[in-house]
Amino acid sequence: MSGKVVHFEIPTDDAARAKSFYTGAFGWNLVPVPGMDYTMVGTTPSNEMGAPLEAGSINGGMYMRNEQFPKSPVITVDVEDIDTALAKVESLGGRTVVPRMPVGEMGFAAYFEDTEGNVLGLWQNAPQGAAQ
Repeated sequence: MSGKVVHFEIPTDDAARAKSFYTGAFGWNLVPVPGMDYTMVGTTPSNEMGAPLEAGSINGGMYMRNEQFPKSPVITVDVEDIDTALAKVESLGGRTVVPRMPVGEMGFAAYFEDTEGNVLGLWQNAPQGAAQ
């Protein structure tokens, strides 16, 4: 597993208000994802696939706060295999909050709680082609 922080997510109660705040405060580029209740957050110049062009920079997303997903901001860690990473997390005393789920054809996400009660995300890129 790579273990790099590659993404962040911010839950919102009022998407329009949050978009206005983060655009005004930081100049972030906010783009709704068609067919999903999700907004991509661009914090830095990026290529056409949304990958940051500046080393060390990350982009993120916003979603409506709900019962399924974390209620506070989340950092997301890149892994080679989410199921393996979740098994490792659980063996070390953490727990799965949301198991592996497809994210369009881009890859897979999951959420876990660490031993300190913090919820973090995991990201696994889809194999070349499409998500499985």
